[in-house]
Amino acid sequence: MVTLSDFIRIPYTPDLTRGGIVYAGRSLFHTFTPTRSKPFDRMRHTVARTAVELAFRRYLSEQEIPFDVLQMAPLCEPDRYDVSIGGHHCDLSTYLITSSKQTNKLQHTLKPLLDAPALIPSEKFAASSPRGSDLYLFAFTIARKAAAKEELQKAIEAGQPTHLVYIMPAYWIRPMNWQSLGDLVLKSETDHPVTLELSGQNQERDFHTDTITLPPQTRVKLQSDFFSLASLHINQPVSARIGIHSSQLKETILINPHEWGNIWMYGNEIILTGYLSQEEFRRKAAQLQPGSRVYQYTQTRVKNLSLPVRELRPLGPLLTRIKSWEIGQVE
Repeated sequence: MVTLSDFIRIPYTPDLTRGGIVYAGRSLFHTFTPTRSKPFDRMRHTVARTAVELAFRRYLSEQEIPFDVLQMAPLCEPDRYDVSIGGHHCDLSTYLITSSKQTNKLQHTLKPLLDAPALIPSEKFAASSPRGSDLYLFAFTIARKAAAKEELQKAIEAGQPTHLVYIMPAYWIRPMNWQSLGDLVLKSETDHPVTLELSGQNQERDFHTDTITLPPQTRVKLQSDFFSLASLHINQPVSARIGIHSSQLKETILINPHEWGNIWMYGNEIILTGYLSQEEFRRKAAQLQPGSRVYQYTQTRVKNLSLPVRELRPLGPLLTRIKSWEIGQVE
């Protein structure tokens, strides 16, 4: 069983958020679903999940623990990679904690995490045939978000970074016919220049970005040729609309100031709590129905297999054994 002293605590550094944002932007082509609500929250969770994966690899490197990086299924998320240690594929589940009430308490004690549930969606077992020796790892990210206008303004006044995005409609992200979006013409109604980054795909479906500075009240034609466009990005809030027109789609998208979402995660700490093999987790876990209130979610969306974090195995001894075994193999 896991105790508080078994938790591996990793500082959350800004470069982890930057890496997470890069992946979150690219994942829109494969994961964006227009019918689901709160797209910015989903992007923030992607940022946090990626940050944990990067932090875990960094930790393994710093501890000189050998690991391999495995690419996920190309039809799912082609830019997604998982870690393998000691021949065990690691499936890392990350829970993002941003509630001020919870984060304030966790700054004094991590004890609430012992009773939090380690969750695996039941559909994971139904949709695949996991190998029993593969590992489920569970981590919590303690962070703050600046989603509301007041929170965003406080972050800016404190000199903290922001990353404001607008997510394009689904038919811009994944068009039915793979053809150029034609001339893209942009205009800002602000009274000052605005620097804008566009992220999409070119004819070869490679990820492509372009950056343009829009003078006030002036139409500007983009030089790049996009075949899909996923998102637009600005670093500072704007007080007026920004428009983008596609000659191929014959459509103009007008973005109001309140429609930009800040996906920068102001992380504090990452907690690696423990692990179980897939076979052991399946054997010990209980069913948790959709709509259940748990520590990390006000309401679960799907059916899960669940057991308390305290019933996991500590990760430290496993990593020590793997390191010793690898050293013995070399010698």
